[in-house]
Amino acid sequence: MVAAMQAEEGLTLDDAHRLRGLEPLLEGSPHGVVYLIGPERAPIGYVTICFGWSLEFGGLDGFVDEIYVRPAVRGRGIASDVLARLAKALKEAGMTALHLEVNKDNARAKRLYERAHFRSRDQYLLMTRMF
Repeated sequence: MVAAMQAEEGLTLDDAHRLRGLEPLLEGSPHGVVYLIGPERAPIGYVTICFGWSLEFGGLDGFVDEIYVRPAVRGRGIASDVLARLAKALKEAGMTALHLEVNKDNARAKRLYERAHFRSRDQYLLMTRMF
């Protein structure tokens, strides 16, 4: 599913690269978590949350690194439900903010995130330095 999601987003990453990012989370790294969506034996998606700390937001914050629902079951409110339940659980666990990024041209995803109460912070631009 990770390869399928990344291909949809136009990311050309190989399996070794994906495993370097995914394995520590599956093995219990304190830096993030991967949740399967749907039945354990036949998941229909996944969501990955990475943890951080923010002075601005007053403590533990998180970043929705990836969320994916298989194309055959999209449009049924699954991702909306996952984001709502996740936000509630993370807030109850002490998280102060949850962030994500979305492709500016992906109108469907932007609508999903806006319905899930994510707001653009227009005065900010996400910037990245690769190592």
